[in-house]
Amino acid sequence: MPVHYVTYEGIKFPSAYNSKHSLSFAHNEFLVRDDDIFNVTYPKSGTRSTVWMTEILSLIRSHGCPGWSRTVLNSDRIPWFSTRLGLESALSYPPPRLLTCHLPRHIFPKSFSHSSAKVIYTLRDPRDVVVSYYYFSKMCNSYEDPTSFEQFLRDFLNGELPHGSWFEHVRGWMEMKDTENFFFITYEELKQDLHSSVRRLCQFLGQDLDDHAVSSVVQNASFTAMRENPMCSSILLPADIMDQTKGQFLRKGICGDWKNHFTVAQSETFDRIYQDRMQGLNMTFPWDR
Repeated sequence: MPVHYVTYEGIKFPSAYNSKHSLSFAHNEFLVRDDDIFNVTYPKSGTRSTVWMTEILSLIRSHGCPGWSRTVLNSDRIPWFSTRLGLESALSYPPPRLLTCHLPRHIFPKSFSHSSAKVIYTLRDPRDVVVSYYYFSKMCNSYEDPTSFEQFLRDFLNGELPHGSWFEHVRGWMEMKDTENFFFITYEELKQDLHSSVRRLCQFLGQDLDDHAVSSVVQNASFTAMRENPMCSSILLPADIMDQTKGQFLRKGICGDWKNHFTVAQSETFDRIYQDRMQGLNMTFPWDR
């Protein structure tokens, strides 16, 4: 069956979850509260993108106790507020809310600009994003099955995949990098030193966790713990949504897997376009070194 997308402000979104109404409401009418905390990423930006940060934030909220994370679906703990079902959950969610999305900055809720709500933005080496997104699209029936990795890479570089251009997404959110209610971190930093990353997040969120609680967050947010937790591994999703015979939702959780997929020519093309599109941002990420 052909896959249909919803288009909002020129960007494609999977119609299985999104509607023009939910996206327009999130953009124009959603009332952001001062104590809201938003978990924002471009798709597939690390251990299935928002999933890892969802677990980390859930565990920080519960001071390291894994009970909430193990008994409540991650999409109920941190609703996808721009989707049809997530919007309903977000509107009925008692404060303080944890919320998540893949929205670019220019269609994020307009009321955010007049609030002191906090945004946590996770980004990842875009070459690894391409590989993860490619395998996810092959599994998830809400996305077109890629015809080839070559074509998928081309669509990524041209900003033609669902959720739009990675370059524009990152550039839009990085405009906030010097504001006090914005925290950004890379997947690579989380992988290298999760303990220190959790401590930094706690400081940003004003959460005073002792050493034992921080260690519990780190332990229960590990790749192994998440893969064994059905509340975040998506093994409970029906096959008509996620065909896990085609792969695992939490696939590898490593950095640098792009080297196993890119040809030399693809790598050179990517580098050239990356340098051009990121020009003027004046930031150095772990994958730039």
